[in-house]
Amino acid sequence: MEEGPGEPFLMDIEDVFRRNQGRVVMLTGRIGRGRVRKGDEVAIVGFGGGAIVTVGDIEACRRYIDEASTGMNVGLLMRGVAAGAVERGQVLAAPGSISEHTRFAADIALLSEEHGAAEVRTGDRLQFHIRTAVVTGDVTLTRETDVLHPLHRGDVTITLERPVALEDGQSFAFRHLGRAAGSGVVTLVLG
Repeated sequence: MEEGPGEPFLMDIEDVFRRNQGRVVMLTGRIGRGRVRKGDEVAIVGFGGGAIVTVGDIEACRRYIDEASTGMNVGLLMRGVAAGAVERGQVLAAPGSISEHTRFAADIALLSEEHGAAEVRTGDRLQFHIRTAVVTGDVTLTRETDVLHPLHRGDVTITLERPVALEDGQSFAFRHLGRAAGSGVVTLVLG
């Protein structure tokens, strides 16, 4: 992904490590867009996060650097992050650039039966993989459709159990009955 001018920083949190008896936290992940510098303030978004924290140090390839940008896998060291305040599935972002939501409209496509898809009906509980977050949610089909069959696509509304960082146009995958079932794209964030 090319970095465009003025793109706000966004990084998916893949892992959380505690150092120095828990006083320092390293958040690792890949920067999806923008850039971050030592000393920048970033927001923790998703799962009811919302805290603003300051980047203490940036680690890449086992050395400290002053700045990191799109496509880099890094560790961001933060001081003063409360235990349990951050976890895999959340994102770090420029404050105010992205928000968390539990409800959205989407266009989904089911895999074939041979690849694990099963029929999807209103009320089915699916497991959604959005960025690095894994969260359960309920599906509501459009009124014209009673059931989606394998290899079909359709418009749905999804209500998640926990809020995650969402944007229009964001892709995701989902599992049904414990098996990979399909993928989708957020068409409209609802709430």
